[in-house]
Amino acid sequence: MRCPFCGYLEDKVVDSRPNDEGVVIRRRRECLGCGERFTTYEKVETMQLIVIKKDGTRETFDRDKLMSGVVKSCEKRPVSIEQMEELVDDIEKQLLNTMRKEVTSSEIGEILMERLKDLDQVAYVRFASVYKEFKDVDTFMEELKKIIKKK
Repeated sequence: MRCPFCGYLEDKVVDSRPNDEGVVIRRRRECLGCGERFTTYEKVETMQLIVIKKDGTRETFDRDKLMSGVVKSCEKRPVSIEQMEELVDDIEKQLLNTMRKEVTSSEIGEILMERLKDLDQVAYVRFASVYKEFKDVDTFMEELKKIIKKK
């Protein structure tokens, strides 16, 4: 690590401690050239996930977009923001754990639908109606019948 004061390339770590729930390590360093102390932060480099949309375009995975869809689906439902955040966290981890660099938006939608089905069935139907682009009431009723049958 290059010293920000003198540019010397050697230093020693004086103190290390986890920060941000163990995601980041804060290190106090002392330059072996000039003796000045400075702070660095170290974290694991995460893989950038690319989403392939229905039209074939690609964009960076946006956790906020996923959260927005969940919030809209769960609006006026007895689902806490903590439950919604946990759901989004779990889906994001699941996607990153596949170690794939690209994932289709339909894969994300299917995962989210399955998870919403367990969390809140009304939220599931709301999301499914937009995601599956129900064309008419009959298609919508078929989906509701599936849910009722499973009960």
